[in-house]
Amino acid sequence: MIHRPVIGINACRARSGGAVAHLIGLVERSDPERHGFAALHLWAFDGLLARVPDRPWLHKHSTGRWQASVPLELFWERFLLPAAAKRAGIDLLFNVDAGSVCPFRPSVTMSQDMLPFEPGEMERYAAGKARLRLQALRHVHMAALRHADGAIFLTRYAAERIGQATGPLPHVAIVPHGIDQRFLDMPRRAAPAAAKALRDCIYISNAAPYKHQWHVVEAIGQLRAQGIPLRLRLVGGGSGPAMDRMMAAVERHDSARDFVTLEPFVPHAEIPDLLARADIFLFASSCESMPVTLLEGMAAGLPIACSERGPMPDILQDAGAYFNPELPESIADAVGALACNPVESNAYADRAKAIAQSFSWQRCADQTFDFLLSTLKRSHGERAA
Repeated sequence: MIHRPVIGINACRARSGGAVAHLIGLVERSDPERHGFAALHLWAFDGLLARVPDRPWLHKHSTGRWQASVPLELFWERFLLPAAAKRAGIDLLFNVDAGSVCPFRPSVTMSQDMLPFEPGEMERYAAGKARLRLQALRHVHMAALRHADGAIFLTRYAAERIGQATGPLPHVAIVPHGIDQRFLDMPRRAAPAAAKALRDCIYISNAAPYKHQWHVVEAIGQLRAQGIPLRLRLVGGGSGPAMDRMMAAVERHDSARDFVTLEPFVPHAEIPDLLARADIFLFASSCESMPVTLLEGMAAGLPIACSERGPMPDILQDAGAYFNPELPESIADAVGALACNPVESNAYADRAKAIAQSFSWQRCADQTFDFLLSTLKRSHGERAA
């Protein structure tokens, strides 16, 4: 009888929206017959376990009281998870966060955090706890990736950039996230035919030093001063210095709230409705491992003005207008080109929506399990040798 391996998934620190969506999408598209495993064992905090769909071959394990704090979580992951994985008969452990400190082997570790590795981005944070945390994450991530038998990156850009820090890794795959089908099913909204028609711009992201919302506000203000009628919706909220800079920009350029609308964080399920009411999608981040929000704007079929940094040109390709996210004049040029050229905007939107169709959760699941099993076989071959 052919032995079908049992896969463990360590998701104890999968807290971000992208990490949670990845795990849900992966489990929803997993199939033991299709992918060649016998069972999956998932370790995660209670809130995530409740959101992951139940399957007869999926065994959920709560991290229990160890999820109460990061130090407790790290202790559990380092000293208790390996024994739990052995009791469950795990053949390979998949760490969905490169901050893992679990020594279980063989293992595959996935990198989802670009911030500690992008030159210049840590310096946007004032010296103190935030920067120290990023420096510590950099060292932990490098150690986890070097320790693993296989590494998964979300984009080629991330693999190459982080690889400069870690050095050559033995076994690497590029496996992008998928997109929720609700975005892919959205009908494309045609750009207003008139060049000077009122257009609603939307930027969905929490305020952070590398998101540059304050430059976006200034850029839209410049365009309005030139007689181009635009409104801006900033969705995501936030706190700290980046939020303060964003609010200061709003007060300088739109104290009466004539064109800027601020909205707090919204549940992911509500984002398609927000996109359906927008005419132009803005993405001004200078640091991403995998720009999922950008993909969602592409899938929604919106004309996109996008940051030229990081992996964004690899994802959006030739389907948008690019800008330097640190120069309001550059942002204004890109948004103005979309607002004043309806034909070009529609062509960009059609192209972006077509590109987005290839980012499916089924493809993500297929490629992920192919790599997990190839890593397991490779590990067995090395042990036999």
